[in-house]
Amino acid sequence: MARPSRSVMIALILVVAVLFGLLADLIWTGFEKLAYPKKYSDYVETYAKQYNVPPHVLYAVIKTESGFDSAAVSKKGAVGLMQFMPDTFDWLTNEMLFEHLADGMRYDPETSVRYGAYLLSHLYKRYGNWSVALAAYNAGIGTVDKWLEDPTYADSEGGLKAIPYKETRNYIKKVTKAQATYDRLYGVPEAEVMEITSEN
Repeated sequence: MARPSRSVMIALILVVAVLFGLLADLIWTGFEKLAYPKKYSDYVETYAKQYNVPPHVLYAVIKTESGFDSAAVSKKGAVGLMQFMPDTFDWLTNEMLFEHLADGMRYDPETSVRYGAYLLSHLYKRYGNWSVALAAYNAGIGTVDKWLEDPTYADSEGGLKAIPYKETRNYIKKVTKAQATYDRLYGVPEAEVMEITSEN
C-alpha cells in the first residue's frame, strides 16, 4: 500500500488543524455565552422595545449590576436584578410612573427589568449620551449634573471628559465591555447597534 505523499499529509494536517480550531472556537463561545447569558429575555426584550433601550445595553447593565441574580443585595442596600436603592425605587414608582409599588417589589424580576429599562431610557433622553446615562445610573443624576457644570469634567459636547469617581469609571467600562461582548456573541441588526463610548 502506497504511503500518502508529503503534500497530501500537509493538507490533511491543515484540515485537522482548521477543524480543531473551529471546534475550540465553538466550545469557547459556548463558555462565553454561559458567562454572558440572556436570562429573563422575555422581560428584557419587551421592555427594551417599550422604552427604546438597546437590548444588549439592558443585558449588560443587569450582568454588571447583579449577575442576573434577582435576590442580589449590595452592601449599600441596592437589591434585585437592576440593583435599585430604596429612594430611587420610591422616586420611580411614586413620582415617575405613579404606580406606588411596595418596596419589596424591587426583588421582582419583571418589575426590576421594567423600571431599569425605564430609568435607562429616561437618563438617555436627559443626557443624549449612553456613557453619561450610565454614569448617572451609577452615581446619581444630581452628581452627574454637577460634573456637567464643571469644566474640569465636562466636555464641550454635553459629555464627560473625566469622571472623578473611580467606581463610576470602572462601572462604565464594565458595562461597555459587557455590551460589546453581547453584540459579538449574539449579533445585533445594524439599526439596533448603539455604541457606548467611554474614554475615561
